[in-house]
Amino acid sequence: MEDSQTLRVRQNVPRQAPSIITRKDVEPMHNKFNKLSLAVAIASTALIASQVSASGFQVREQSAKTLANALSNAAAGAEDASFMAYNPAAIGNIDGNQVVGGVAYIDANFELQDAEAFPTGAPPSLTYDRGGSREGGETAVVPSFAAKTQLNEQFDLGLAIYAPYGLSTEYDKDWIGRYHAIETELTTIDFQPTLNYRATERLNLAVGLRAQYADATLSNAIDLGGRSGNQALIGNADGMAEVTGDDWGYGYTLGALFQVTDKTRLGASYRSEIDLTLEGDARFSSDDPVGQQVLAGAQAGNTLTNGGGAADLTTPANLNLGIYHQLTDRLAVMANAEWTEWSSFDELTVEFEDNTPDSSTTENWDDTWAFSVGANYALTPQWLLRAGLGIDESPVPSAEFRTPRVPDADRQWATLGATWMPTPELGITAGYMHVFADDGDIDQDGSEEENATKGSLNGTYEVEADVFALSVDYRF
Repeated sequence: MEDSQTLRVRQNVPRQAPSIITRKDVEPMHNKFNKLSLAVAIASTALIASQVSASGFQVREQSAKTLANALSNAAAGAEDASFMAYNPAAIGNIDGNQVVGGVAYIDANFELQDAEAFPTGAPPSLTYDRGGSREGGETAVVPSFAAKTQLNEQFDLGLAIYAPYGLSTEYDKDWIGRYHAIETELTTIDFQPTLNYRATERLNLAVGLRAQYADATLSNAIDLGGRSGNQALIGNADGMAEVTGDDWGYGYTLGALFQVTDKTRLGASYRSEIDLTLEGDARFSSDDPVGQQVLAGAQAGNTLTNGGGAADLTTPANLNLGIYHQLTDRLAVMANAEWTEWSSFDELTVEFEDNTPDSSTTENWDDTWAFSVGANYALTPQWLLRAGLGIDESPVPSAEFRTPRVPDADRQWATLGATWMPTPELGITAGYMHVFADDGDIDQDGSEEENATKGSLNGTYEVEADVFALSVDYRF
């Protein structure tokens, strides 16, 4: 039989995170440089969120313990207070008071291979390629914090602060797909106060409020040379469009944790969708002398003017189901299934400050499942080793809906990690995840209305990522 310290170590396991923004890019060019495309970009800024470690624009790195087990303990692990980001009922499995702080470092790498890009209606010989790098990966730091207190024999109160969605990608300003995307950055922060009810000795039921703040920036080049009327200047006198937007939204989370036997635990949680209205600004500029002249003429005609807009967006609902089983005194195994309602991201509607008609863009994403398995092994009373494997579906249904902002594809994970408990009250966990993503074709057709100002872009994305996570938990 294990001693109490080993048992405490096993009770500490957080989760893994992720990624975000949408596909309707801001790109006023040629004959469509107006506030319609600007507002579309504002909305895109909030929804094109794909971090390579998770599909769509989801972020799952809220705990080093969960990451080290490939998220297989997200619903049923309930090892420390940070698990309430996955299942709010997790805090009912922890007696007394606890604080947890963590950080994840994401290093995403992706490159567009065999790329072709050319203006709408032009032959492939008239290319947008100016020799810039086709890599767009960025690094990101994702912090998280959680705390809980046991109010009495029946109730626990907790607070989790974490990032459920996010994205950071940036290409060279002269890269081949610059009219589709240059920079895409999205940051979200959830504040989740949580109340858990210990219904019986074996059953915990919990509810949490989610207050979500989203802030986004998106930029892309504008082919001002193409708008000049001189074919020789097409792709050679660029401007820049940048949009920003932010908003607060509110939702909820529900969770249940059931100790079936002394060795087996089941977990289930649901996180609601959150509606946001991103309000922001659009700015246009050019460093090219010809581009500056074209931009000045457009602004004199009340197009490409600096202004604002708003767009509604929904961050999707998701469901986690999991099982945790103590197979032997030293070995525990676990599994998790996560469903995400990406189909709620089927249309993007933009409203304007002036009399420009509203605009709707079809996204057509699919609901997805992610599955993972993992194991913990108690090497000593102070050391717990962790490992896991996972697979994750992409919500992007086909190459025509894949964009440089979201080079999303199906992926697999392999993880390792360990928890060290120098004292029964203090735990330190480190985790590592490597993400293997399938190649993803992109086929943005310039003949489509939404690409008329951007041109065609084709190729194949090669994607991979490494994630490192560290967390410290203290019980008192």
